[in-house]
Amino acid sequence: MDPAAKIYVAGHRGMVGSAIVRALRAAGHTAVVTRTSAELDLRDGAATRSFLAAEAPTYVVMAAARVGGIKANSTAPYDFLYDNLVMAANVIEGSRQASVRKLLFLGSSCIYPKLAPQPIREDSLLTGPLEVTNEAYAIAKIAGIKLCDHARAQYGCDFMSAMPCNLYGTGDNFSLENSHVLPAMIRKMHEAKLRGDATLRLWGTGTPLREFLHADDLAEACLVLMDRYSQPGHINVGSGEELSIRELSALVAAAVGFTGRIEFDPTMPDGTPRKLMDVSRIHALGWKHRITMAEGIRGAYQWYLAHAAEARK
Repeated sequence: MDPAAKIYVAGHRGMVGSAIVRALRAAGHTAVVTRTSAELDLRDGAATRSFLAAEAPTYVVMAAARVGGIKANSTAPYDFLYDNLVMAANVIEGSRQASVRKLLFLGSSCIYPKLAPQPIREDSLLTGPLEVTNEAYAIAKIAGIKLCDHARAQYGCDFMSAMPCNLYGTGDNFSLENSHVLPAMIRKMHEAKLRGDATLRLWGTGTPLREFLHADDLAEACLVLMDRYSQPGHINVGSGEELSIRELSALVAAAVGFTGRIEFDPTMPDGTPRKLMDVSRIHALGWKHRITMAEGIRGAYQWYLAHAAEARK
């Protein structure tokens, strides 16, 4: 990418978008364009198309999304489907109309079937039923992938998609109502430590296997893709490593300093039993994650402590 060319990062205030902006500026990009949701509601198609036409960015990274964990997805599936579907459609179509040179659409590993063969290859998409607890979000992301593919095939647009695994890092959402497993675990253990609890009870059995990636590692992968990749379909972005939720809880306890006993509640949902992605294609481009889980969790916890007031909402 030309460092002087204008690049619009949708969702720049979120964990992923803010990491991408930091990576771009560290790499010397001087024309990063951003808008808050108050300034531009990406669910408004006319406003989104007008903004893209006026700004005429050379590059677009679509990192804006309505996100949440199992509880949030299960209680508001319509909102997750509608908001993510409409935002993706508006940004992709607006970019097509504005003749954007290259667009990167970010999705999630939840697009894959619940029982996909492991590690999950890109060609596993649409080969089986989705995990019901995040089906709505997954459908919206699959639609975004297909919009990029068809824009490429029908109009010659250099639009592509990347599917990261479970993400975490600085700027994460620590709300107990709609956060993902890792930030929720950090907050629960921190508050249990402050109360002096002898036991902490967590959702599920602790046996599901998950793959995690720090948002800063994803941001570096996005720059690599924008520079070196141009293919239809989508590409996986992950660590290629997995651990159980029980093992994750031990890492979080060590970072937080929680010394009580951790118990699991098997009456609560586990979600997909295993979700490890095949990341051989992005490794072939020369990218590999560099932040270890222990290091990343410590950093996320320190960010949480420094932003406790906003992080606890």
